[in-house]
Amino acid sequence: QLQAFGGGLVQAGDSLRLSCAASGRTFSSYAMGWFRQAPGKEREFVAVISRSGSLTSYADSVKGRFTISRDNAKNTVYLQMNSLKPEDTAVYYCAASRLVLPGTVDAMNYWGKGTQVTVSS
Repeated sequence: QLQAFGGGLVQAGDSLRLSCAASGRTFSSYAMGWFRQAPGKEREFVAVISRSGSLTSYADSVKGRFTISRDNAKNTVYLQMNSLKPEDTAVYYCAASRLVLPGTVDAMNYWGKGTQVTVSS
């Protein structure tokens, strides 16, 4: 199971860190990703990190502002979000994949419940 938390209401320019805790003993066997879905829009890729954490990939819209990381000893993946913008407002989901560095919704095998991030202008 995956559980994302850490969302909230912030102002533009603020920072927020999301966490996603995974249960089970196979966390390090999965690449982990963050996705988001704004009202009326499709779920979109945000960032992904490989099993060991050595590889990462980001959506162009968040590159340079967001950082994904993981702690396999704690079965947790993080998303540090800096310089938040109103357009970052969405429900953020963490997900796990058996692929090396997935970048699409369809590539993910397991999904957690989302956490709401709202950025006011």
